[in-house]
Amino acid sequence: MKLNWKRKELKQRWTLSAEEWKLLKNKTGPTRLGFAVLMKYFHITGRFPDGPREVPRDGIRFVADQLELSIKEWREYPWSGRVTTYHRNEIREFFSFRKASLHDAKAIQRWLTADLLNNEHRPDRLQEAVLERYRHLHIEPPTMDQINRMIQSAIADHEMRFCNSIGGNFNARMTDRMNKLLQLQPSADGEWTAWQNIKSDPGKAGLESIKEAVARLNSVRDIGLPAELFKAVHPKLLERYAKRATVEEPFELRRHMAPLRLTLMATFLHRREEELTDHLVDLLVETVHKMGKKAEKRIDDSLGDALQKAPSKMAKLYRIAKASVEAPQGVVEEVIFPEAPEKWLLTLIQEVEAGSGYTGKVKTALQRSYNHHYRRMLPDLLDNLEFCSTNAQHQPVLQALVLIKSQMELRKPFFPEGVEIPLKGIVPANWMPLVVEDGKVHRIAYEICVLKTLREQLRCREIWVVGSRRYRNPEEDLPQDFEDRKEYYFAELDIPMDAKTFTASLREELTNHLKTLDEGISSNPKVKIVSKKDGHKISITPFEPQAEPENLATLKREITHRWSGTSLLDMLKETDLRTDFTRFIQSGTERSHMDKATLQRRLLLSLFGMGTNTGIKSMESLPDDDYKDLLYVRRRFISSEGLRQSIAQVVNATLAVRQPGIWGDATTACAADSKQFGAWDQNLLTEWHLRYGGRGVMVYWHVEKNATCIYSQFKRVSSSEAAAMIQGVLRHCTEMEVDRQFVDSHGQNAVAFAFCRLLGFDLMPRLKGINRQKLYKAESGQSFPNINAVIANKAINWELIEEQLDTMVKHAVALKMGMADAESLLRRFCRNNSQHPAYKALGELGKAIKTIFLCRYLNSEELRREIHEGLNVVESWNSTNGFIYYGKRGEISTNRKDHQEMGLLCLHLLQASMVYINTLMIQQVLKEPGWVERMTPRDLAALSPLITLHINPYGRFELDMEARLPLAA
Repeated sequence: MKLNWKRKELKQRWTLSAEEWKLLKNKTGPTRLGFAVLMKYFHITGRFPDGPREVPRDGIRFVADQLELSIKEWREYPWSGRVTTYHRNEIREFFSFRKASLHDAKAIQRWLTADLLNNEHRPDRLQEAVLERYRHLHIEPPTMDQINRMIQSAIADHEMRFCNSIGGNFNARMTDRMNKLLQLQPSADGEWTAWQNIKSDPGKAGLESIKEAVARLNSVRDIGLPAELFKAVHPKLLERYAKRATVEEPFELRRHMAPLRLTLMATFLHRREEELTDHLVDLLVETVHKMGKKAEKRIDDSLGDALQKAPSKMAKLYRIAKASVEAPQGVVEEVIFPEAPEKWLLTLIQEVEAGSGYTGKVKTALQRSYNHHYRRMLPDLLDNLEFCSTNAQHQPVLQALVLIKSQMELRKPFFPEGVEIPLKGIVPANWMPLVVEDGKVHRIAYEICVLKTLREQLRCREIWVVGSRRYRNPEEDLPQDFEDRKEYYFAELDIPMDAKTFTASLREELTNHLKTLDEGISSNPKVKIVSKKDGHKISITPFEPQAEPENLATLKREITHRWSGTSLLDMLKETDLRTDFTRFIQSGTERSHMDKATLQRRLLLSLFGMGTNTGIKSMESLPDDDYKDLLYVRRRFISSEGLRQSIAQVVNATLAVRQPGIWGDATTACAADSKQFGAWDQNLLTEWHLRYGGRGVMVYWHVEKNATCIYSQFKRVSSSEAAAMIQGVLRHCTEMEVDRQFVDSHGQNAVAFAFCRLLGFDLMPRLKGINRQKLYKAESGQSFPNINAVIANKAINWELIEEQLDTMVKHAVALKMGMADAESLLRRFCRNNSQHPAYKALGELGKAIKTIFLCRYLNSEELRREIHEGLNVVESWNSTNGFIYYGKRGEISTNRKDHQEMGLLCLHLLQASMVYINTLMIQQVLKEPGWVERMTPRDLAALSPLITLHINPYGRFELDMEARLPLAA
């Protein structure tokens, strides 16, 4: 049972009913309170607590208030003896429960094997499910030890049945091929296996990486796994066995019995085939982009060399640059033209673009590099990827791919006459002169256009790939039973099934907010609509600086004095001793023989080495924990899933220990932002990004107002921040409920506003370009005199929203229920797919929701300040990253995606542990007499657990002036 309860929840679950009051009439004092608490606990959970600490203090206090008793009476309630036995029998009888029997245990075990273990394997979730099952059957469950033994027995039985069902599908030939993957082969680096080669990750985008990915994909396909082998298997069960095969070495797989070995290998190969197909599509997308950028860079360099030879041009370009910097807000006519007249600039443009020109040179360079280098990837791609589309608009691209494949052996520069060559929708107008020459189609230029068009349609998933997971048919991401369960899905999102009812309420809400803004803006001194040369703009007066907190510096000095030089590793250890988060980091194999204390120590050392980026080699502690021991623990035990569960445990513990008098009541607001980390670039994730600068990857953080990060995501820097924002709100596993999400400008767009509304939470961005924002009215005839200047002429298209409501709800359900990740699903709704009807409808809905938000944002300075403060907390979290992740200058020094992700999750865990311990330290100081009284409201508002002055993140250094190194004189 959770420890923190809101007032509303307490009233719903802990209020004594009239029938329950009758059972208390003959009881007084501690007996009365103890019986009432046990009765409500049993009513909620279906079982009795194992001890007084298991009962939430909020519940005890709420029941005591109803009985008009002191909570101190609870301490005197006896937990053993005849009275307790009598009370439990009475409660059990009142709720019509009975004690569990051996027959019940066997029935529960059969239920686990047949139903639950197909889609769940986490011990804590299994325990919760078993307890809920007993509660549903009105049976008091046995002890937790008995339940755990029951679960372990069910797991063993389920594994035996599953492995026998899968292993029986392989003939001798397939079995022999799979066993050969595990056979040792000599190589330049020692002995190696084909299995290890298949597990290797692809390198950076390029021709060689494509060929390597194709070779691995063909190695998997050559095994010949039956196409329908895993059709009836739950994806979570498949994923579980595939991950287990990932962590085991070839010699460990060889030791298994044939059914288990073949099942592990088959599940891994099935998943690996999907992953390698994804990798191959990624390489195609990135390589096509790369060859275009390289051609541009080559021409830019040559153009720069040409301009360097013209001193007069450089002089004027220098004066233009200087004038632009000195007067960035100035008008071109007033700032630039005096230094370089318009006629001169036109002449310069014509000179650069004359002849083959800039664009022409880029296209020529692109054709040359493609023909002599990149074209060699085409046979591998066309032979190993099957492209499909259900959209008639994109059939020409598929026809073009078939044509190119049939003409691959052609060595002539033009396609043969008489061949039907689709051009519409493939060749842009500016490429047409290069593609079509005297009625003939130039082969190389045409292939480039096909690949560029294919890339764009793959990115928005209008064209999909058979056998892929991330680029699969987008219809597979959606609930296949939507029509049958439409009423349930609409109720799940709390949306009326009648589309007109849905739009009517939105119209009224939008109109009311516009009226409120129109009436209040004239008396709002901080918000104005100002007239500019290019139209009217919204203007907001910046915040005035707040007063500096008076006593925070004193508090920080006191903490530093009491806990000076606290080791960051000790903070991690103390967090584990208090929350036991390492119990979630379990072996990926079926069993572990390491004793708990040794495993816990090695886990903490490995987590610290990965979380600080110093590496596990630096955490070696001889003779107990050498590098090989730590490496074994990292490879066998540490996984992304286990780390996420550990993080959720620490976050929940932090939320539980907070004292409302210091930190305020529990919040439902969360802020999110991204941070770039430098990374090695021989992989597909690392990218160069202009906004961030340098090459690296992105981590997207979700941080609540008191600096506890509830979720983190590892992404490319070019990934959609709006998708990451939605993913974090839906997938965090903590007890926090998010109903308001703060983001910066990059985390919002119209589609994101629409989905957030459908999913039941508010998106609240801090908009950098507020002067560029437009409002939208509900009806075309509406007029709002004070804000008409910033209202768009076109009203919201409600008919389109009504037509596409079912489709929008279907996609929102897929997001909420985890049928698809937000990045993959939202990829369909982008500017490259602007003709998609659902995208248009989401855009209209998003405009309406964004207008409602803007009205609130402009009307309320308190709301603007809340958003600003929330995002400042994320910035503080980001700045603390560098304090912890200091190893190797903060650069991720690996090219393996799983290692990169686990390293940053370890950083998240380490920083969350620091916040947890700092919270306890702050509360310990402030609970002493005199401290809380000195803290002003401004001090408490600015209080943060992200303090580091008292922490030593590196270790201990001892200097002995008498000791000398053993060197010759």
